Amino acid sequence: MIRTLFWLMGGLLLGGIIHLVTILTLPLLAEDTTWSRVAALDAANRVAVLPAIRPGEANPLQLDPELSHGVCRIDLAQGPAYLSGILPDGFWSLAVYDSAGIVTYSTTNRDGIGQNVELGIFNDAQTRLLAQQQIDIPDGLLVVESRTDDLFVLIRLAPPHEIMRPRFEQALAALRCGPRPVP
Repeated sequence: MIRTLFWLMGGLLLGGIIHLVTILTLPLLAEDTTWSRVAALDAANRVAVLPAIRPGEANPLQLDPELSHGVCRIDLAQGPAYLSGILPDGFWSLAVYDSAGIVTYSTTNRDGIGQNVELGIFNDAQTRLLAQQQIDIPDGLLVVESRTDDLFVLIRLAPPHEIMRPRFEQALAALRCGPRPVP
């Protein structure tokens, strides 16, 4: 009886370990990830405006169809990245994601930023140089630190009316994103 209970407990423990290892390694083996979908877009160091999501169409990035979206993929190994521009008057939000799809930083216009976006994204080494004042940055730049170099920025705009969507998407396309500071 004790021997059977011992084998049963051992089997459950081994099964639990196998289950945990499988669950934790499957995301690492996935080929079709958010990062691979964003990498397939022409968004390296520029804002790519994503097409509007229509009802019944595929939505692989799981984006809100009521919003206009722009994506910019950056590599901090090339140097600090900057996102700069003016967004339309209305609700907007932006989030910086790492290659695993984890949000590194997020903000909205309701954080007191207004319509002007001036964002500098730095890795650990660049942040140390910034603290030692070895990197010049423009006044009013919002500094974001990232632990990884491969990132993408997702900008979301909420046009109050569908007829305003083209104007909001033009504002998205006018944003500057890349490794050099913008004047």
